[in-house]
Amino acid sequence: MSKVSNVLTMLEYLSSGKKYSIGELSNLLEVTPRMVRVYKDEIEKAGIYIDTIKGPYGGYVLNQNINVPKRFITPNAIKLDDKKVFNLLNKAIKEKRKCLIDYYAKDRSKITTRTIQPYDLILLGNEWGVASYCELKKEIRHFYLNRIKRIQILNNFYN
Repeated sequence: MSKVSNVLTMLEYLSSGKKYSIGELSNLLEVTPRMVRVYKDEIEKAGIYIDTIKGPYGGYVLNQNINVPKRFITPNAIKLDDKKVFNLLNKAIKEKRKCLIDYYAKDRSKITTRTIQPYDLILLGNEWGVASYCELKKEIRHFYLNRIKRIQILNNFYN
C-alpha cells in the first residue's frame, strides 16, 4: 500500500481507542517498526497527536475524536484552504472549548461573528465542515471551514 493509505489505515486502527504496540501496527500494516514511527510523525505534523505509552506493555493510543476519511474519497476531492482552522477546531473539540468565528455568508457578501460550540469535524460534500451549536441562532449548525475568515478559541468551556 502507499504511504497515504498506510497512514489512513493506521488512523483507522487507532481511532478505535485501543492501544496498539509498534509491533502490532507494523504487522497489520505490513511495514517495518521504523515506518510506523515515521507514520506517527507524519500524523502529528497534520495536527493529530498520538499518545505514546512507554514500557513493555506500551504502545500508541489516540485520545482524540476524529473521523477518518473513508477510502472512496480521493485526496484531490477534499478541499481545505487553511489547515490552521482545521487544527484549531480539532483542538477546541478535544478540549470542549467555545470558539469565536467570523463567518462568510454563502455569497461572501457579508460576514457574521458567531460564538460556536464545536462538536465534530465532518465532510460536507467535498469540503471540511464543523458541526457546532451556534449561540447566535440557538441551534446546531454546520459551518464550512473554507468560509471561516477568523477563528479564536475562547477560554469558555461547554458540556
